[in-house]
Amino acid sequence: MNLDAAVAAARHDYATKRPRSRDWTDRARTVQPGGNTRSVLDFAPFPFRAERAEGHQLVDIDGHHYIDLLGNYTAGLLGHSPEPVLDAARAALESGWALGSVHTNEVQFAELLALRFESIEQVRFTNSGTEANLMALAVSTHHTQRRKIVVFANGYHGGVLTFGAGPSPVSVPHDWQVCRYNDLEDVSRTFEAHGDEIAAILVEPMQGSGGCIAGSPTFLTGLRELCDRHESLLVFDEVMTSRFSTAGAQGLLGIRPDLTTLGKYFAGGFTFGAFGGRADVMAHFDPAAGGELGHAGTFNNNVVSMAAGVATLTQVLSGEVLQTTHERGNRLRNSLNEIFSAKGLAMHVSGVGSLMGVHGTSGPITSADDLVDADDRLKELFFFHCLDAGFYLARRGFIALSIEITDADIEAFLAVVERFDPGS
Repeated sequence: MNLDAAVAAARHDYATKRPRSRDWTDRARTVQPGGNTRSVLDFAPFPFRAERAEGHQLVDIDGHHYIDLLGNYTAGLLGHSPEPVLDAARAALESGWALGSVHTNEVQFAELLALRFESIEQVRFTNSGTEANLMALAVSTHHTQRRKIVVFANGYHGGVLTFGAGPSPVSVPHDWQVCRYNDLEDVSRTFEAHGDEIAAILVEPMQGSGGCIAGSPTFLTGLRELCDRHESLLVFDEVMTSRFSTAGAQGLLGIRPDLTTLGKYFAGGFTFGAFGGRADVMAHFDPAAGGELGHAGTFNNNVVSMAAGVATLTQVLSGEVLQTTHERGNRLRNSLNEIFSAKGLAMHVSGVGSLMGVHGTSGPITSADDLVDADDRLKELFFFHCLDAGFYLARRGFIALSIEITDADIEAFLAVVERFDPGS
């Protein structure tokens, strides 16, 4: 069977087994463009529709059970409904949830984040990582009185901060300078030409949505040095990579950014984002210190996210838990690559720790250039093979382990991968 025929057969089998999901998609498309309100969840022939979740499992409306290896694209690091977070959220709601006031949990949450990240001297909250990155760029341009922002091809910093070879049509109109990831010489040339105009570098220590492509220590250290030399700000987008350790990727790398953006899992799965860093930069939001910038947002300090964040950092996400999950992810990635190599498949898994991406090409993968000839059909067949066996990952090959995933789950998943034969 050729790959095109295999993909068609896999899609047909998937659709046949999920009539209710198909019907709900048809219904959704009459009132929602594309049938959804979160584009990443869509895939052909239609996405399944979840009914409930618990621990590390999902159940769809057609009754299929899945072990969740996606973790809501990293926001579900804690699994589904962790008890301490659920208790904290319930307690917060019982005290009222639309206070229109500052409250104590937001202070405690901020203190806990500042303790974890040495580079974060002060922090402000948002509703998402997208908002956090927007605010970090706003304060960067204000602080430096410059307009140019260095970003990287294949980077993703939120729905309106998306880059392929250049900015997406929906990206906000900053003066973008798009460089190649892991190519310090390319960034250096940009600084040689525009150094006194560059406000900041916005970079993911590992490109997450772009395929889990890790930045080399030499590359990331070089960015720090360029910013120091040209008095630009280094902004680490750690919305995903903050899970690598209690101090995030920056803690493992020993690099201190000027600003850090956070999001996803810190509020235990509830809506959350944050940006913080040097006190002199964050002071632009402090009227008492002469700051001129405002930062609005009705739900920035919503009681559920703030209470959940305090519970997450005090009762759930210890350094030991993060390290165990990180090491489990490294073992899984290495095992997957061993299986693909032994089977002679042109497939490779990139990533760091509990975040990884499956690609339809042989490795290593250091930038988007290495993915140009990747065969997406291999990824699609792998996705449907895993889904049919009860393991849910992203259609694009993204895996984000939660702390609820066990070694037994990993062994069961590897057994499924051993049976993967795209030519059958």
